[in-house]
Amino acid sequence: MRCIIAGFPFDLMKSEVLHKMQGIKPEPVTGESVIISRRTYPVKQVGQILTRQDRRDFTAEQITRAMTRLGFTCRPAPAAVTDPVSAESTVTAPVSTDPAGAVPSPDQPEAAMPGNHHAYS
Repeated sequence: MRCIIAGFPFDLMKSEVLHKMQGIKPEPVTGESVIISRRTYPVKQVGQILTRQDRRDFTAEQITRAMTRLGFTCRPAPAAVTDPVSAESTVTAPVSTDPAGAVPSPDQPEAAMPGNHHAYS
């Protein structure tokens, strides 16, 4: 099958893809992926091996389209998982309404603050 990846024409066959990916250890999947011989590979890793181009030169969509046309199963990027522990850490602490803990503003003298009964000489 002829396809264009990063502006260059490639004639890819399913058997050729299987042969080139044989013995290649899959990297951890963080984005779109393709299943080749019961292994799940990132599409960018597959694209780099098949085209011998830098991963920045082609898009994941180009490789996904080609792999789908060849009959491979492609999967979208995994959904983002929210961490409940880090979500709790973003909650702000309640603000104290205790006047003793109040900080005087620059336009208020300290003596005017409640709970401050110091005599100045």
